[in-house]
This record gives sequence, C-alpha cells and structure tokens, in this order.
Amino acid sequence: MKFNEKEIAEASEAEVLKSTGDDSNFGISTDTRTIKEGEIYLPLKGETFNGENFIQQALEKGAAGYFTTRGEVFAGARAVYKVSNTLEAYLCLARFIRRKYKPITVAITGSSGKTTTKEMVYSVLSRKFRTQKTYSNHNNEIGLCQTVIGMAPDTQVLIVEMGMRGLGEIELLSKYSEPDYAIITNAGSAHLGRLGSLDNIAKAKSEIVKYLNPHGSLIANENPRLHKFTENYKGEKIWFSVADVQILEQKQGYSRYIYKGKEYELNVEGAYNIENSLSAIETGYKLGMTYVEVKAGLLAYHPIEKRWETEKVGYFNVINDSYNANPESMKASVTTFINLYDNSVVVLGNMGELGEQEAEMHAEVGKFIASDIKNTYATKNKKITFLTVGNLAQKIGEALVENGFFVKNFENNQDAARCILDNIDVGCTIFLKASRAMKFEEIIEYLRENSKS
Repeated sequence: MKFNEKEIAEASEAEVLKSTGDDSNFGISTDTRTIKEGEIYLPLKGETFNGENFIQQALEKGAAGYFTTRGEVFAGARAVYKVSNTLEAYLCLARFIRRKYKPITVAITGSSGKTTTKEMVYSVLSRKFRTQKTYSNHNNEIGLCQTVIGMAPDTQVLIVEMGMRGLGEIELLSKYSEPDYAIITNAGSAHLGRLGSLDNIAKAKSEIVKYLNPHGSLIANENPRLHKFTENYKGEKIWFSVADVQILEQKQGYSRYIYKGKEYELNVEGAYNIENSLSAIETGYKLGMTYVEVKAGLLAYHPIEKRWETEKVGYFNVINDSYNANPESMKASVTTFINLYDNSVVVLGNMGELGEQEAEMHAEVGKFIASDIKNTYATKNKKITFLTVGNLAQKIGEALVENGFFVKNFENNQDAARCILDNIDVGCTIFLKASRAMKFEEIIEYLRENSKS
C-alpha cells in the first residue's frame, strides 16, 4: 500500500518537518536492508537497537524521506515526519489502511493452535474471497502492521493472527485492527509463567473483543473462563468444542468427522486439529459460504513447517511437531501419534514459560500420557519407546517410568539422536515434540547426516 503526504501526516499525527509539496505516493519501509527507492523509512526501536541510527543509510539507499522522534532533518530527504513514537505511528498507518479499504477482518488468538487455525481459516475463506493473512507467525504489533499495509487494495478478507506476552497486548492489536470477527482457539496454560494464572491467560485472550465489531461475531472455544471474560461483548457469540464432533475416521494424514450434521475431511490427523477446524467452518458460514465451499477449503489445508511435518530422514520416518509446546498441545499430539502408529518412538523436550509449577506440569503430562495408553490400549500390542531431552522433560519421563514405561533421558539433542541411530529399528516412526527453544531440528539434522555412518 502507498500513502500520499496528507494521508501520512494525518494518519500518524505527525509534525511535517519537510514536505515534497506534490501529490507523490510513498510506500513505507522499516528495514534499511530491503528498502526501495522512493519509500519512506519508518525506524523502529527495540531493547537492543534503534532504527533512527540508520536514517542516513536509508537515504543513501534511495529513501524519499523518513520518520523521526528526534526532529533531525538530513540533507537529501524530500519528506520528514516527526512523531513521538514510531511504532505507534506504524500502527496508526495500518489502521488507516484497514479503514480506507474496509476488508472483512478476522482476528485469531489463543494459547495454542493460532497459526494452524489461521491457515485453516485462510484455506476456507480463500476459496471465495481475495484474502490476505498474517505471514508465518508474525503475530505481534509489527507483524500486524506488515500484514495490513502489505495487503492488495482489492483484498476482501484480512486474517490477522494475534500473539501476546502479557496483559494489554491483544487489546492493543484489537484496537488497531478493529476486527469484524474474532476467534479464540483456546485458553490453556501456555504463558502461565508470564501471566501467573489461568484466569489471567483467559482474560488476556478475551481482550480481543475490546474493539470487536458489535455487529460481528466472537467464535470461541467452549471454556468457562472465556465465557466470564467476554461477557461484556454484546455481539453474537458462537462456542465450539471437539465434544460437538462425531469422529468417523482417523488415520495417518487424514480425518473424517461430522459437525452439526455435516461431514468434513482434513488431510491431517488428531482431535485437536479437528477442533481447530471448527472455527474455520463457523467463520466460513458467517461470511456466506456454502457447505461445498467450506468442505473443499478444509480439505485443501496442509500443515505448515514444524507442525506435524512428516519427512523421510535416513532410515526413519520423522514427524516434527516441535514448533511450540504447552501441556495441552503435548498431551493432544502425543496421544494422537500413539493412536496412529504401532511401532513408534516419542521424543519429548522441555516446555517453556510455565512458571513456578513447571516441574509439576511436566510430570502431569507424563501421568496423562501413561494413563491414556493404559486405558486405551490395554489389550493392544503397542510398542512405544520414550526418549526425553532436558531437565524438565525428565519429569515427564519419571512419571512414565512410575507407570511402568521404559524411558531414557538425555541432556542434549545429539545424544538423543545418537541413541536413535544405535538402538531404534530401521523403519520406525519418530515423533518430536518440544518448545521451539529446544531446537529439535538438530535431531533431524544429526539423523540425516549420520544415517549412513
């Protein structure tokens, strides 16, 4: 998207220190590494960097002008805008574009499943509408601005993913995106270490309704805490749950189920993926799509990198679901994997941001997995090998050992990978689940590089 000078000044409430005096239109760039000639440089600030230190570099690369909080006017600049906060100016520019082109805006947040749900919603809505979505998981304030300002002028539906680090952040993203529809995938224990309680987590997610269109809809996972913290929203509320689903078939890479009397299919397995798809179904119908369109859109969905990503690595089949992890997602994905694979290896790593109860929460995951196996597969010959990596994941293993399972713990990824190569039968399927900080891709690389050694 491009702005003329009047739009830039009015939208960002900037003081114009220098003006071209003509009707030129300008793109906005926040990165001197990729800035194009004729764009306006908007320098952002962080804990360890200050983009204003690179204004001269931006001009040398052809920038037409820049934003500043300092009030400096450099030679060679055609336009200079002074603001008190450049990130706020960026957000204001994004809101201006959202209001100018008026796409139907769908906002998505939740403790887990945000990006998967975003991709499912996009897969459905793009069957009928020209649709723009948040790239990858760029779900903070900067990502919101990039998504909105980067959309094409003829965009009909805008899908924005919203992440958070604390209270107030989802509200801020809601303020500048002004969603018509809001999806809350769930409110679990992710970020418990930051927010301190499950109530605070639900409260933070529920901030999405603060600026939600009262004539739109909230589509949220059935959860008493979400009911409580969204009670002030007077628009339509649609609650969904996997409990409302009749699962007809599940196998590797496929699910078939009935929801509200209609049959759907997904090219992924797992009840948690089915639950994520329900909000996409509801959103599609709210936007006037037909059953045929919604069903086809869901079937076209495929998981993105490091989310149940299956590949052949050396002598093994590997499923990499290590983009992120919290107790709820780990329980769901591990039990799904064990259900679908008979000769399997489960490699579990630490889960982050769980606060003072992190050890107990890891142990509870181990107890849950053990109980599920015993209750579900007591009469089946399931061969399962458990490996854990890290001091917290060791607590998962200890709980499994207490329930009669054999588990080996490792301090690092290389040792775990070496154990797989030395002890696991060729052709086994290996499942990887951990928080992103565990860098489980190192296990895959080690297996790939050493399978022939």
